[in-house]
Amino acid sequence: MADAVVEFLLTNLKELLLYHADLIYGLKDQVESLHKELSLMKAFLKDSREKRNEFEYVREIVRQITDVAYEAEDIIDTFVANAAMQKRNAIAKMFHAFDNASLLRSVAKQIESIRVKVKDIYDNKMFGIVSMPEREPSRKNLREKRPPVVEETNVVGFDKEAKTIIDRLTQGPEQLEVVSVVGMGGLGKTTLARKVYVDPCIEYHFYLRAWIYVSQEYSRREVFRGILESLGLMNDQMFKMSDDWLGEELCRQLRNNRYLIVIDDVWTTEAWDDIRVAFPNTNLGSRILMTSRNREVALHANPDSRPHNLRFLTDDESWELLCRKTFRKECCPPELEELGKQIARKCYGLPLAIVVISGLLLKREKTRDWWKKVADSVSTYVAKDPKQCMDVLALSYRHLPDHLKVCFIYFGIFPEDFEIPVWKLLRLWVAEGFVQENGQECLEDLGEEYLEDLVDRNLVLVATKSANGRIKTCRIHDMLRDLCVKEGAEQKFLHVIKGRAQNHPMSTSIQSYHRRLCIHSNVLDFISSKPDGRHVRSLLCFVLEETNVPRQHTSFIDEAAFGLVRVLDLRSISFSRFPNEIVHLVHLRFVALFGNFKILPATISNLWNLQTIIIRTSCRELNILADIWKMLQLRHLHTNGISFLHGPPAQTRRNHEDPFVRRNILTISTVSPDSCTENILARTPNLRKLAIRGKLVKLVEEKGGSSSFDVLAKLDRLESLKLTNDAFPLDPSRCLIPGLPQSYKFPPNLKKITLSDTLLDWDHMSTLGMLPNLEVLKLKDYAFKGSHWEPLDGGFRLLRVLQIGRTDLVRWDAKGHHFPRLQRVLFRLCSSLEAIPCGLAEVSVLQSMELYWPKASAATSARLIQRQKLQMQQEMGIVSATFKLLIYPPDV
Repeated sequence: MADAVVEFLLTNLKELLLYHADLIYGLKDQVESLHKELSLMKAFLKDSREKRNEFEYVREIVRQITDVAYEAEDIIDTFVANAAMQKRNAIAKMFHAFDNASLLRSVAKQIESIRVKVKDIYDNKMFGIVSMPEREPSRKNLREKRPPVVEETNVVGFDKEAKTIIDRLTQGPEQLEVVSVVGMGGLGKTTLARKVYVDPCIEYHFYLRAWIYVSQEYSRREVFRGILESLGLMNDQMFKMSDDWLGEELCRQLRNNRYLIVIDDVWTTEAWDDIRVAFPNTNLGSRILMTSRNREVALHANPDSRPHNLRFLTDDESWELLCRKTFRKECCPPELEELGKQIARKCYGLPLAIVVISGLLLKREKTRDWWKKVADSVSTYVAKDPKQCMDVLALSYRHLPDHLKVCFIYFGIFPEDFEIPVWKLLRLWVAEGFVQENGQECLEDLGEEYLEDLVDRNLVLVATKSANGRIKTCRIHDMLRDLCVKEGAEQKFLHVIKGRAQNHPMSTSIQSYHRRLCIHSNVLDFISSKPDGRHVRSLLCFVLEETNVPRQHTSFIDEAAFGLVRVLDLRSISFSRFPNEIVHLVHLRFVALFGNFKILPATISNLWNLQTIIIRTSCRELNILADIWKMLQLRHLHTNGISFLHGPPAQTRRNHEDPFVRRNILTISTVSPDSCTENILARTPNLRKLAIRGKLVKLVEEKGGSSSFDVLAKLDRLESLKLTNDAFPLDPSRCLIPGLPQSYKFPPNLKKITLSDTLLDWDHMSTLGMLPNLEVLKLKDYAFKGSHWEPLDGGFRLLRVLQIGRTDLVRWDAKGHHFPRLQRVLFRLCSSLEAIPCGLAEVSVLQSMELYWPKASAATSARLIQRQKLQMQQEMGIVSATFKLLIYPPDV
């Protein structure tokens, strides 16, 4: 974590020197010198990374570096905040000139003190680290490395999984294949592999079998020796041979036999590349069974075969395993059954956690009071035995590259069982500085790659996917979340406030310099305690129920209490007025607020660092007085009410670059049609997501041969467009739009369209069908009207997802060739639709269909399509693929 802290500080200092040198006038030399010293610290941290787990001395120095970096960050940020306040207030600048000079001298002295500390760490202590000998693993220890102890009895929930793996090992092509099992630590990969390895079918099928445990630290020579020893082919002479010789010898021994080698716990692609040469491909049906926490490793070993993703245990399987481990051959007493099931359920399907908690229950007297105590805090009791559980999980964290470590630990800010919206997570990562510039790549795209990497490493779980197949929401296993909270607290990275305020005194967290405060309950206690967060960089509130903040407490986030904050996520708090105090938080990058707001004040424009604004208001409309054209860092503007934007001054100079173009802006949601002018949208050329709500007739009606909609065609980066016809107080039917503009007037790279209350005739679907890149079409309530829809040939060539909401559609005539790429169809409250077109069964890639409150005849036709799809798949020999049909209520 120290690496990340220093890296972020270096980045901030660099930006300060490049873009805001005027704010550190008189301190520039000291800041440059500090930047130089910290760069040396960065190099030191990189060089000492491998020694931190071995030497407490190194860990202590790393802690000191973290403290120094935090102290330097506080001093610089405080000075910048004060300088910014005086700069925007000329009168204050005049009257406080003396104070400013005094502050300047004080800060310079503090920076010099920090430089001395940094130099002391570097000069006096680094020598001791550099001179420390590398602790090489002894030959004896390497030779004795064995797989973790695996009980082959009491295995629960793996019968079907084992059969699947056995079939993949014993069937298929004759050439050598790698079959991989992937999953998070403690999920049972080794247990499953052992169950397969000793199965009689496997023993009969493979003439030679061997097992080798690789893990994070491995030796190529010892891997080859281990396999030869497992095969009974090792002799004393071989202990003197090189790794190349051993690899060639192993290859010779395997060449004329059908063999199975289990390679357990492989962490890197390099590890596989190191040993793969020893496994000959002689077309005898040989197999490698690999286990790994990292999906990338599995795909690298065999790009043509999907890894087997090991699932979590069900609640019933968890309870069965808990009973077997706790009661052995006895039965659970009836008075403990309910509590026992609760304990099992709170292990969230992780076998390792169940085994650890079972061992704890086994050691104590089996009473209701004891089991109730464990049930109330399962994760706490699991964490009390770190050698068995938390250390196993922590291995995955320690193996992460630095840029992913900080992203992973950040998951500790979210409550247990919280389903995290990915769009919000990525904006938070960017605002926190976790995602750094990398050429021309968009920061959010880079952050999405980070998330996918964590998913591939089985540290983050995918909860739901969006219509375009990308991760929509994610979550993290509670045991891993506990790891994040524990590691984050130790590194002063985050502090979770849960429970009564007196149990979490702010003085404790502030004295220990925690950078992020996460409120999970009793938010009013926190606010009324007049918190002092002078060192806090992020204040995040995740209270499930909305909390109304009394007017007298709305000023708790002023610059005196939280003057250095960068992230302010208070969406679960309802403000009775807009908290104007936030306009003085000059370091703010991310703000999310909820309340009865009618205006976003102009003073928000002074927050030059602000990247993301999320405003959820109980008012129908929001007037944005803030001059977003002054906000050079702004990337995302999210509002739920109809927002009115004000454009910059019209461009008067020709042949000059427009000073008001904002290429950073990626999201504008939700704005009125009146705000969709060329003066506004032409200044946001990189806009990706646009939501428009209001009287859409103003947007599409033509005057003088053109309409406001025409400007959208110039947004060639726009991927998502949402149009909601809101004629309040009139009914949408009283403010109909004449039709859709011609297809060439739509943004050229549009991938997703959502329509609501537009009441269009079904004939206008042909316009949408001609959009060349359209992949997702969501027709919400009353988007189209009419009893009959007959699609035209040649449209919807790339459409993958079609959603149809409440409508009066009765008959839909569609064939397979009308939607050749369609994968998912969803019907919601289409109560008049007689039948789902049977032609959809002809769409080979169609994977799922969902019907909510359909007519009985429509449900019957959907079931017929399901039977046809399954029959087609069987005829094509597709065993694993299935067609999913969901009908709600199921008895329709």
